[in-house]
Amino acid sequence: MSRLSIFPERSDAARPLSPLPLLVSNDPAIIRSELDRRGIRFDQWPKPLHLSPGAGDAEILAAYGTAITRLQRESGCRIVDTMRITPEHPEREERRKQFLAEHCHHNDEVRFFVEGQGLFCFHIDQEVLLTLCEHGDLISIPAGTRHWFDMGPRPAFCVLRFFRDNEGWVPHYTGDPIAARFPGLD
Repeated sequence: MSRLSIFPERSDAARPLSPLPLLVSNDPAIIRSELDRRGIRFDQWPKPLHLSPGAGDAEILAAYGTAITRLQRESGCRIVDTMRITPEHPEREERRKQFLAEHCHHNDEVRFFVEGQGLFCFHIDQEVLLTLCEHGDLISIPAGTRHWFDMGPRPAFCVLRFFRDNEGWVPHYTGDPIAARFPGLD
C-alpha cells in the first residue's frame, strides 16, 4: 500500500535522528493532494489483467500502451523505457548509493511502478516527504526538486521511466547528507 510521511526538516547536526512525522497516510486521495500542493504528481493506474510477473519490456509496454501514450501527450516525454532491479542485479549496491544521495534533475523525473516498490523522498522548503510507491503508482517530480530514492537493500522492482530527450537520468548532486537522517526502505 502506498504511503506518505511528512517530516519537518531539521538541519541541526546535534539532532541526527529524524523528527516525528507531521502526517502519515495510506489514503491515495490524501497522498495525491499533499504531493500536488508541492508540485508533485501522484496517480494510480489500473493494473492490466494480462501482465505476467517478471514480464519483458515488450509485454510491459504493450500492456500499458494507452496510458503511456496519454502520459507522453500530457508531459511532453517522448522516450519511455523500463528499468528492473532485482536482489541479484550486479550493480544494485552502486545504484542504491547513487540514488540515496540527494540530487535534482534539469528535467522532470517521471516513474511508473510496474512491479515492486521504492521510496521517493522529497526535500521541499522546510519539509521532507517520504513517499512509498508501489505497483500501479505513477510519480512525476518537477525539474529542480531536491530528492533521493531508496530501493532498499534487496531491491525488487520494475518501473517505466519517461524522458523528454535522450539525455536520460542525469543527477545533479546537492552534497547535502540529509537522506541519512530519515527512515529508509529496509
